[in-house]
Amino acid sequence: MSVFSNIPIEDRIYSGEYFFLIKDKFPVSKGHILIISKEQKDDYFSLNSDEKKELITLIDIAKGIIESQLKPNGYNIGMNCGVAAGQTIMNFHCHVIPRYNGDMDNPRGGIRHCIAGKGFY
Repeated sequence: MSVFSNIPIEDRIYSGEYFFLIKDKFPVSKGHILIISKEQKDDYFSLNSDEKKELITLIDIAKGIIESQLKPNGYNIGMNCGVAAGQTIMNFHCHVIPRYNGDMDNPRGGIRHCIAGKGFY
């Protein structure tokens, strides 16, 4: 069982058939939302086609929730799949991270910076 199985129902800000949304407890930026699988699934590649379809819809719902309260200038959408990729909780979750002008000196390259020195091109 993952730590996600202990999240109280009242902390869920939205619930779909296969996933629920919460505000990240350790947000990277203001408005950071997690989309979490209701059933134990290791990572994105463990999801079936119906779950993957719903995930796309829930990314848009998360964006709508964020934009109902905040005015971000961009987004990072991320999933860590496997320990080598930085996954620390082995239960599928997708990060929807709002980004704001000036939150980094140089955001160019975005997630390409997950391996030091590889983000610049």
